[in-house]
Amino acid sequence: QVHIVESGGGLVQPGGSLRLSCAASGRSLGYYVMGWFRQAPGKEREGVSCISTIDGHTDYADSVKGRFTISSDNAKNTVYLQMNSLKPEDTAVYYCAAHYGSTWPRSLNEYDYWGQGTQVTVSS
Repeated sequence: QVHIVESGGGLVQPGGSLRLSCAASGRSLGYYVMGWFRQAPGKEREGVSCISTIDGHTDYADSVKGRFTISSDNAKNTVYLQMNSLKPEDTAVYYCAAHYGSTWPRSLNEYDYWGQGTQVTVSS
């Protein structure tokens, strides 16, 4: 029903920046929330940020507040994650996912569609 593709990952030095893109295709979902998650080797997948496509409400993990910015372009069916002041601990595979429904998702299990992930590596 919905196909999600992430792009924009790569290798950057500490303090550098990347912008991740998440393109969604398929039928319209109406009200939904798009989220960014990340998973480092040996660690659980964790939420990074999410945004409502209806009212633009956003949430951020404490670890990325002030450094990352999520945004969306509904005309392009695309959500972005601007990542500034990157740190080695930001290294992970970043996933984009979509949740649809009438409530704000509280966990990654509530997301219905997932992309394949894009690797972000922060290293000198």
